[in-house]
Amino acid sequence: MGCAGSSQTKGDGALKKVRKPKPWKHPQPLTKSQLLQMREEFWDTAPHYGGRKEIWDALRAAAEADLSLAQAIVDSAGVIVQSVDLTICYDERGAKYELPKYVLSEPTNLIREG
Repeated sequence: MGCAGSSQTKGDGALKKVRKPKPWKHPQPLTKSQLLQMREEFWDTAPHYGGRKEIWDALRAAAEADLSLAQAIVDSAGVIVQSVDLTICYDERGAKYELPKYVLSEPTNLIREG
């Protein structure tokens, strides 16, 4: 399943395990509703920039799932994880998928509403 130099495998042959992104800060503090709006806009437009829709759908499901389920989703979809936080992935055809941190986790400066 890929050559010895494949980015999906390490020297020991183990797949890269998906992890949560490191804590990050958005340039301007965001409310939860603003963050959700940004995520919705990204997922609505991302497939138009290339790649396969089914891979984008799998990445969205993985981004919204807990870590063990996210790992199962990317494995079953054949996604090659370049960055363990899912910010850079490839499909089996070599198409690149870049995910912004805001679709993967909340910023440290999120404004709690209410």
